[in-house]
Amino acid sequence: MAEVYNWQLGRKMKYVFEEAHPQKQFTAVFNINRCIGCQTCTGACKATWTFSKGQEYMWWNNVETKPYGSYPQHWDIKILQMLDEAHAAQKKQATWDATQTDAKAPYGTYNGLTIFEATDGNQNAIGYIPEDKEWRAPTFYEDTSNSYTGDNLGISTQGVSLPEHQTWFFYLQRLCNHCTYPACAAACPRKAVYKRPEDGIVLIDPSRCRGYRKCVEECPYKKSMYRGTTRTSEKCVACYPRVEGNDPLSEGVPMETRCMAVCPGKIRLNGLVDVAADGSWVEDPKHPMYFLVKQEKIALPLYPQFGTEPNIYYIPPRWAPRAYLHQMFGPGVEAAIARYAAPSRELLAVLQLFRTTQKMIFRYEIEEGPLVHETEINGKPWQMYNDTVIGFDAKGREAVRLSVVEPLHERPPERLNTI
Repeated sequence: MAEVYNWQLGRKMKYVFEEAHPQKQFTAVFNINRCIGCQTCTGACKATWTFSKGQEYMWWNNVETKPYGSYPQHWDIKILQMLDEAHAAQKKQATWDATQTDAKAPYGTYNGLTIFEATDGNQNAIGYIPEDKEWRAPTFYEDTSNSYTGDNLGISTQGVSLPEHQTWFFYLQRLCNHCTYPACAAACPRKAVYKRPEDGIVLIDPSRCRGYRKCVEECPYKKSMYRGTTRTSEKCVACYPRVEGNDPLSEGVPMETRCMAVCPGKIRLNGLVDVAADGSWVEDPKHPMYFLVKQEKIALPLYPQFGTEPNIYYIPPRWAPRAYLHQMFGPGVEAAIARYAAPSRELLAVLQLFRTTQKMIFRYEIEEGPLVHETEINGKPWQMYNDTVIGFDAKGREAVRLSVVEPLHERPPERLNTI
């Protein structure tokens, strides 16, 4: 195996292919704190891409309820167990050293094994093929909280409060992570899985695929799926016609994917970032993706310890136990939640950009407004300003303009009832 640098792990790791990076990288940020679990994104993806025979069980986008829900069932628990067994066999521990951080290792260094390093030599990454019954429902255990001890009515006598709730669950939005080091590509003996050089989107070439299901087996997120009617595997294509600017609505600029564009909760922000030859993101502090992931460090990768360097990021939920979130998103959780709970003036403005235009935003500007609110958060003074944030598309044209304080619109007397 070759050695490649994984900035999410803060070190080099083993991978089957030599290091190579696209010119731009498809990426997204999901704000878990805002998700209402309505599955509108799931339905939009299904109606667009997986409505045909043989695709009935395919949900390229799904929203699952943690800690119990998952699709396929228990996908992350099984992979984590396999990693634990590999660590025990090699007498190693899966630990993070977050004492030393820098631009190349923003979360510190992961000293454990990745899915590529935990193999016994018979495959390129550890994994398993889910049983048919594990694909039976994309919302299994939906809205199921963890158990706790209450009084005779099952109600807590002490109540709950932030930073952690005694009884909790949260929604996890999932699609293909279009990883920098995709396990599906590493697994395929036919080299049918490839990463596009222009935008980093990971696709499967159906003319090369023979349905061996190695991609299904070794993708730790289980986002490659086998279609029995064609005997080939399929996966999220990141709505690449929209990303390419070929949608009639796009005016020739990249657009957000269908799942991003329909979100009623405004939890999603989709974009393309410039990538340097060494795989690092080109510094661009006024790009919303760069600001959220690299500068503010409020958005974190899902299970970075797997080693695939996923390109979908999450703002962690404020109310869930930190140990659980640390396992899921790595050691940056505490700082990310603290920044979200008391957002900086710039962050508060950038958060307004989520799900406000179908066009991808490549740059933003902020026009400062007046002070509108003062309070204390976690014992520290905090101020809110009614700034205006302006988002620009790939051609530098203004795509959206929003104020931090949402305007109120009063209906005129002749239209009090819209029905």
